[in-house]
Amino acid sequence: MKKQNNNSKEGFTIIEVVLVLAIAGLIFLMVFIALPALQRSQRDTQRRNDYSMLSSAITSYSTSNQGKLYRLAGATNSVSEQVSKVLDAKTYINEEGEDPNGKPYTLTAYTWKGWTQAGNAADSAAVPAESAVNVIVGADCTGYDARGYSIPKENTSSRAFAIYGYIESGSNTYCADSQ
Repeated sequence: MKKQNNNSKEGFTIIEVVLVLAIAGLIFLMVFIALPALQRSQRDTQRRNDYSMLSSAITSYSTSNQGKLYRLAGATNSVSEQVSKVLDAKTYINEEGEDPNGKPYTLTAYTWKGWTQAGNAADSAAVPAESAVNVIVGADCTGYDARGYSIPKENTSSRAFAIYGYIESGSNTYCADSQ
């Protein structure tokens, strides 16, 4: 008959438990580091989609008004006025009128002269406020700031406009134009 050894213990050693906990901790750490970047990327994608919807709405506005985009900014002519007009974001961007963080978009249309008069063109390194979206009539995105990022620049085409807004990653600015 065989004798049973009562000294034999089953289970994990402390080193095995610590090793498993360390690996699990590293996995959680990697997830928590990557998660905010992924969320920023998703919000930026939503902002770009919102800006694209705005661009489509402005193009439609232009078609309905014989290409006279300066009226969007509140101007009565395209040459001499320096005008800006606050627009309803619910009409031009999305039904809620909100950015991906739930803050109301501040949508302003400017003529190029109104944009420069407000000091925006002079301060090329300025980052728009988080929920601010600017439509600059008589501009495109061929200008560059000191950091090398695209910014609005005057364009004398009657149908030219630039959308200049905030994104969370990279330069913190987004510029798209009608060209």
